[in-house]
Amino acid sequence: MKVLVADKFEKSGIEGLKAAGCEVIFEPDLKDATLTEALGKTGAEVLVVRSTQVTEPMMDAGKLALIVRAGAGYNTIDVKAASKRGIYVSNCPGKNSLAVAELAFGLILALDRRIPDNVIELQRGKWNKKEYSKAKGVYGATLGILGFGKIGQEVARRAMGFGMNLVIWSEMGVRVDRDAIPVDLPLLLQVRPGPGTLIEERITVVNTPAEVAEKCDILSIHLASSPLTKGIVSAEVIDKLKPGAYLVNTARPDVVDYKALAKAVKEKGIRVGLDVYPGEPASATADFTTELVGLPGVYGTHHIGASTDQAQEAIAGETVRIVKTFKETGKVPNVVNLARKSAAKFSLIVRHGDKPGVASCIFGKLAAAGINAHETENIIFEGGGAAIARVNIDKQPPAELLESLKGCPGILEVGVVELAG
Repeated sequence: MKVLVADKFEKSGIEGLKAAGCEVIFEPDLKDATLTEALGKTGAEVLVVRSTQVTEPMMDAGKLALIVRAGAGYNTIDVKAASKRGIYVSNCPGKNSLAVAELAFGLILALDRRIPDNVIELQRGKWNKKEYSKAKGVYGATLGILGFGKIGQEVARRAMGFGMNLVIWSEMGVRVDRDAIPVDLPLLLQVRPGPGTLIEERITVVNTPAEVAEKCDILSIHLASSPLTKGIVSAEVIDKLKPGAYLVNTARPDVVDYKALAKAVKEKGIRVGLDVYPGEPASATADFTTELVGLPGVYGTHHIGASTDQAQEAIAGETVRIVKTFKETGKVPNVVNLARKSAAKFSLIVRHGDKPGVASCIFGKLAAAGINAHETENIIFEGGGAAIARVNIDKQPPAELLESLKGCPGILEVGVVELAG
C-alpha cells in the first residue's frame, strides 16, 4: 500500500508506516498543484496531511481510498467531495488534548500575571514591581468552558487543580451529563474545604453560551468548527462578560466574533489570549498582522496549541494505527464521513448453504426489481456448511420476489423485516 505524507510528520510515524508494510512517500512541502500532480504520479492509496488543504481535484488525480488528517480537526479536507467518491476521511481525535489544554492554561496565567509584559519590561532594563504586583489570581475564580469534549475536559481537570469553579456548556445544544464530568478531578482541592462540601457544588452546567459568559470570570473556548458553532461566541455573548474578564480561544477563529471582541477589549477592558486567527498564513513563517493582537491586554501565540513533542508523537502513533488497520482489515478507525443513519427501510434475511453464486443471484434479482442494497452482512456458521445473509434495502420486496429468491442455488429460507426508525 502506497502512503503519501504531504506534511511535516514525526520520524516515528514514518518508521511505523514502513514497519506496517507500507511504501511511504514523504514530501512534506507538497500543496495545491504540486500535491495534485504527486497524487497522480505516485498512485498513492493513502494521503496523510496536517494543515494542508485537500481539494476535490486532488481526489480525482489518483487512486485515493483514505485521507488521514494527522490532527484533531478535518476542516481543511473537502469531506463532501471525498464522500461522493467513496474515499474515507479519518482523523486523530483527542491526541492533542493535553497540549491544547496546557496552552489554554498558560494563556490564562499569562493574562492574570501579565507575564509577557513583565518579560518585555525587564528585557528593556526597566524594573516595575509596583505595576506588575497587580493581579487577580485564579483561585476561587469561575472558569467558563464552551465545548466539553476531550480538550474541554482536560482544561476542567487543570482548573479544579487550581481551585477554580466551573460553568460548562456543550455544543450541539446538548446539556452536559454529569457522567461526562471527569471522575478523577481532585476531590481534595476544593474552594472552601469543609464538612459536606461536594465537588459537584463547584460545577454548573448551563443551557447557552450566553449563560456561561454571564457567570464566568474567565471564558475558555474549545468548540469544533461547524455550521452550528460558526460565530456562536457572538457580540451578544461577548457583551455578557464582566468588565475586566478574560477570554481565551485555542479552538477555531470562526467560532468567535473578533470584531465584537476587539470592541470589548477597548470598551470593557476584556483581556484576551488567542492561538487562532482569521486569515492565518498557510506557511510556517510569513508576515502577519491582525488588529486584535495589537491591542493592549491581548496576547497571541502562533497557532501552536497541538505543537508539543508529546502530542505529535501521539498523533503519529494514531495515524500509523489507522493506516495499518485499513491495510490489514479494510476498516478505518475514527472515520468521519460515513452515514450516521442508513436510508434502508427493510432487511432481507436469507438462510443459505455456504456455496458460490448465492450472493450474485440475490443481488441480481434485487437489481432487476429496482431495489437498492445499502448494507450487507454474511454470517457463517461453525463448520462452514450454512450462513445467514442480511441485506438492508430501500424498499419492501414484493411477495413474488421473495418467492423467486428461493430458486437461487443453496437458499434454504427467505424472510424480510421492517427496520425501526
